[in-house]
Amino acid sequence: MATIKRALVSVSDKNGIVELVRELCGFGVEILSTGGTAKLLRDAGLPVMDVSDYTGFPEMLDGRVKTLHPKVHGGLLGLRDNPEHVATMAEHGIENIDMVVVNLYPFEATVARPDCSLEDAIENIDIGGPTMLRSAAKNNRSVTVLVDPADYAPILDEMRQSGGAVTPESNFKLAVKVYQHTAAYDGAISNWLGRKTTPDNADFPPALSL
Repeated sequence: MATIKRALVSVSDKNGIVELVRELCGFGVEILSTGGTAKLLRDAGLPVMDVSDYTGFPEMLDGRVKTLHPKVHGGLLGLRDNPEHVATMAEHGIENIDMVVVNLYPFEATVARPDCSLEDAIENIDIGGPTMLRSAAKNNRSVTVLVDPADYAPILDEMRQSGGAVTPESNFKLAVKVYQHTAAYDGAISNWLGRKTTPDNADFPPALSL
């Protein structure tokens, strides 16, 4: 079972996030976060480390580059039972990240607005979020990944019963959910942008993602 010691939390949908993090802190979990999520958690009196402090590299380019860093993705992808991975991580000061709580920029809600411009749509294409989700899901033997607030309560129940750990079976189910979610997210982007390549912004793009 994977014991949660460090979690990276960065969400657009903030429903339930304060309650989740408060419970995680009760298990002694260190919280890394970014931007508005970090501010919300601090305002709630919860201890948070900014990802930029953790990586030693500032957020930049209007927030476009925040989590795309080896200390983040190495911490997610490193195999805990692989001596070479463990040695490399130690050499470069990369620590394990055991949980990712991320949901994505609201692309579909943005493009549903009648006044949505192409520039607005582009700015609501999440890059770092899907990358973290996929990294965490790939290493689901060791990393718990939460993309849906509906999963917060069941995972907390499991942690209470196990002293802060999550079963491999739960981690695998959560990882599958991530890939379903990111596939749908990319499909929505592909379909909406694809329509922009057709005459008069036709109802269907040349290639439709179902």
